[in-house]
Amino acid sequence: MSMQDLIDAARVSKSWPFQEAQRLLKRYPDGTKPAKDGSTSPVLFETGYGPSGLPHIGTFQEVLRTTLVRRAFEAMIGARPEDGKTRLVAFSDDMDGLRKVPDNIDRKDVLEANLHKPLSRIPSPFSNEHESYAAHNNAMLREFLDRFGFDYDFVASSDMYNSGKFDDALRQVLRKNQDILDIMLPTLRAERAATYSPVLPISPVTGKVLQVPVEVVDAEAGMVRFTDDDGTVVEQSALGGLSKLQWKVDWAMRWYALGVDYEMYGKDLTDSGVQSGKIVQVLGGRKPEGLIYELFLDEKGEKISKSKGNGLTIEEWLTYGTEESLGFYIFPNPKSAKQLHVGVIPRAVDDYWQFRERIPEQDLDKQLGNPVWNLLRVNGGWEAEEAPGAGDSLPVSYGLLLNLASVLGTEASEANLADYLDTYLGDVERGPELDKLITAAVNYTRDYIAPTLSKRAPEANEAEALKALDAFLADASGDMSAEDLQTEVYEIGKREEFGFENLRDWFKALYQTLLGSDQGPRMGSFIKLYGIENSRKLIAEALAR
Repeated sequence: MSMQDLIDAARVSKSWPFQEAQRLLKRYPDGTKPAKDGSTSPVLFETGYGPSGLPHIGTFQEVLRTTLVRRAFEAMIGARPEDGKTRLVAFSDDMDGLRKVPDNIDRKDVLEANLHKPLSRIPSPFSNEHESYAAHNNAMLREFLDRFGFDYDFVASSDMYNSGKFDDALRQVLRKNQDILDIMLPTLRAERAATYSPVLPISPVTGKVLQVPVEVVDAEAGMVRFTDDDGTVVEQSALGGLSKLQWKVDWAMRWYALGVDYEMYGKDLTDSGVQSGKIVQVLGGRKPEGLIYELFLDEKGEKISKSKGNGLTIEEWLTYGTEESLGFYIFPNPKSAKQLHVGVIPRAVDDYWQFRERIPEQDLDKQLGNPVWNLLRVNGGWEAEEAPGAGDSLPVSYGLLLNLASVLGTEASEANLADYLDTYLGDVERGPELDKLITAAVNYTRDYIAPTLSKRAPEANEAEALKALDAFLADASGDMSAEDLQTEVYEIGKREEFGFENLRDWFKALYQTLLGSDQGPRMGSFIKLYGIENSRKLIAEALAR
């Protein structure tokens, strides 16, 4: 694959990251972004994070999806990640006032005593390691993103406000104060409109972010006037960290000040995106391109809420699956809601490896739509030789490991599964990917499979078929291949005397009587992995019921 082949394919691809990047290419047809001084600057992608809580799967998916679009855009302009043609900013809104104390904080008293102060000016309730609550959560965000190898620049709102880097943009907000009010006031309820101001001054007495009417005294000097909570009329600067902006105005100001070209956001921020888009135009900027994605749902189809705790954490996914499988699950159809619960993990793991194995067989246009092809390039290059692992496969599926672990029951352990796999693989080494899955399979089986298993007794015709399978295994050699074992399992299910309407009924009987589940693996692979004699013991136990 040449770079020109990639450029040509990327510019017409129907894969969603490339569709998004194609809209950016219309903004910058030659792939370069002019700067104010006549030079060029990187095309800027942004993701936002609210540090009132710890980063979570929603944070991960937004950075991942934005990075996928970034890499797609680079492919279209023939740039490599190291060329510096693009930049990703992970922005932390740590000047927001703390509105309520999160439920999952132990030292709630620290936060309760500092309600409505900027997150970056509240002492950390966790330890003295960080200077503020926001600093702690910002550090967690960086650690979180680094864990997955994302390429990004971290920018904190507090640094931009306090250092004066936002001052020019804040002056523009003050100049356009009435125009912004004309946009916002019609969207607000009467009681909210009565106190609404684009600028939120910070009280010189309490340090709180105030929701009060603000009069612009001198836009060029940055001076505003307001009444503090104690009734005192205060005249002070809005610059240098002495104020922050209302959320929708703040978002627009950030787009304007940083020159953001692309930012995606969730469906719940649709209205915010509309209003902020109007405000950034008033400021003299341009609304970024971006995708509005659907939100995650729990297994009941209900919206995931941090306060309800009905979601799935990154740690939970990685306990029962892998980082790659999480990226794979998130990749498709960002405009469709996804149910996010532990039950989706096993299939995501196995589908990831199936798509990875397929890459070398696919034409380039199909590769651009392959989730794994894109994921392998999130933190690497674009040419095939720069994405090691394309075409790799695992000798056993995750589903098969889960079935083996469930059969072993209380005896299932990492060492036990590893022993079975070593026997199955012979001289082939397991490798780190399989070792990860062994650990995940033991965890998943212990927590979710073992408590639900119920092996039923076989029906009369099923018992006869099981006896036939046992007779075959009694004479089978230990080195018989999984494929040959699978063929014989098929043949037994086809025999008329056992009365199965179709092979699905036969395999369902095997799963329910031998494994205690409604679904299961290729039985030939399972018998090969578990061993012929052990498999015969399972049959004997089923017949004894």
